[in-house]
Amino acid sequence: MGVEPGRGQGVRVVKVLMAFLLTLVLLLAGPVFLLASGAVPTAVDWSRIDRSPVGLAPDAAATPEAVVQVYAARVLSWRGAFGVHPWFAVKPAGARGYTVYEVIGWRAYRGLSVVSVSNRDPDGRWFGAQPTLLAELRGPAAAAAIPKIAEAAGSYPYAGEYRVWPGPNSNTFAAWVGRAVPELRLDLPSTALGKDYLGGGLFARAPSGTGWQISLFGVAGVLLAIEEGLEINLLGLTIGIDPLDLAVKLPGIGRIGWPGAGTG
Repeated sequence: MGVEPGRGQGVRVVKVLMAFLLTLVLLLAGPVFLLASGAVPTAVDWSRIDRSPVGLAPDAAATPEAVVQVYAARVLSWRGAFGVHPWFAVKPAGARGYTVYEVIGWRAYRGLSVVSVSNRDPDGRWFGAQPTLLAELRGPAAAAAIPKIAEAAGSYPYAGEYRVWPGPNSNTFAAWVGRAVPELRLDLPSTALGKDYLGGGLFARAPSGTGWQISLFGVAGVLLAIEEGLEINLLGLTIGIDPLDLAVKLPGIGRIGWPGAGTG
């Protein structure tokens, strides 16, 4: 005896809902673990926020060559369980200080461009969070990249808007600049929530410039590139595998790699 048509349709709907809920649980497992373990502080004591440098940037006064560095650090409070804030620090040859390019959301609420250009410490903690160095250029390669970074920052198409999810946000900006300066080979981490936001477009180069990606409003998509490997974006969260570095990429957790396989 066959299953009644109405009942069969209901079973299929239940299966789809169960699959969706299971996927959602798996996507959120990493961020929930970080919050539950206390690895990401949720309480903010503004009087003790640390913005001091961590020693990853060369001393500008003692380094005559040009330098370009890209950093990322966990964002403030519970949002740090999901994402990071990236920035670009550049120093032309002979310069005695760095210029930092980044997107800061509160600027949009004051009617300003979200693109901030400042002279803050290049490797300063992001409201207490330790930064990680994602990419670096030195010498002639850095000198050639610096004007490209400045031009990309000036032409950022979402300078008047900011959305934490799915974008455009600070990671959307980092991906935009990365595509404009492929010599950085910028492999943004899976925690760079918003990096896959392409606005109204569906197809673009990967931020590293070594492959391509398809994304639907930053909510669902696929990226395939030499530098990033294979990434699947669901609800803005990234799951991926990086064969060159023998690593997997997980939402919230970030990269888990084989010891000694490379930094990626």
